[in-house]
Amino acid sequence: MIQELKVRGVEWIDGVELAKTEILEIVKEYDFHELDIEACLEENQHARLDVYEDYLFVVLHFPKYNKQSEIYELNEFNIFLGKNFLISLRDFSGTKVGNIFQNYEKLDLEDQSAFKITSWFILYEVIQAMLEKIFKMVDNIRKDVRVLEKKVFDNPSSKLVKQIMIKKRNIVVLKHMLLPQISVMKQIEESMNQMFKNEMEEYFEDLEDKIEKLVRDIRILEEYTDSLEDAFKTLIDIKTNTIITFLTLFSAFLLPLTLVTSFYWMNVPLPFEKNPYIIYWMLLGTLWAMFIGYFLLRKRGKF
Repeated sequence: MIQELKVRGVEWIDGVELAKTEILEIVKEYDFHELDIEACLEENQHARLDVYEDYLFVVLHFPKYNKQSEIYELNEFNIFLGKNFLISLRDFSGTKVGNIFQNYEKLDLEDQSAFKITSWFILYEVIQAMLEKIFKMVDNIRKDVRVLEKKVFDNPSSKLVKQIMIKKRNIVVLKHMLLPQISVMKQIEESMNQMFKNEMEEYFEDLEDKIEKLVRDIRILEEYTDSLEDAFKTLIDIKTNTIITFLTLFSAFLLPLTLVTSFYWMNVPLPFEKNPYIIYWMLLGTLWAMFIGYFLLRKRGKF
């Protein structure tokens, strides 16, 4: 999908899930470096910024939630920014950027003279919207982790392992996605200060602060999830040890009865074998031995 818009002399082209031929068709009208064009055609795992005299090439990543797998995927933004144009190429569609595009379309139909419209400010709004989306994602993860914590301490079960691992993976994805973009955002601010004469320094400083705050929140969540995983493992170990203890003690209590009955199944003469009440005496003796064993272990704090 390709959307094109011209507002107050600024051209914005937004492409979503484009084929390589479509990307080449868009960029052929501009004098972009061949390495930047090549970067648009392949997947980039790291954020980057290339600065030229008349444009900037930026690669940023934002999360896209996959409902089926319940994990975050990288939504790569390849951005060409000049004084009079903005080209944004991304892997997945989203309502945030779509809403911004529609807002500028409405401005194009109304009185545009009341608004100061520049390519860098459009880029600021796009990044701002995506960061706000991540703030909501972090809040949702925080709520989910609290629910998991309650489940862990109320009734720890093996089903919780998958849920904890998914949350941990999503937190790690967010952290690795945002950490490189802190330095890239600072470089963008410096480059734009030179290109646009400090008109948008405060705006991109705000974006830097938001990314740094997101990274701090994500690191706290990572530590919180790690401690939750450790608590879960500890509780499972305690539960497993308790079960093993019960099974061991139960087997030990039955040993005297097993020993006595094994003798009386032999084809050899034994004392009291013709006494009809011998079985009850054996059961009573076994229960008495079990009680004494339980009392001694309880007294020593072993049970």
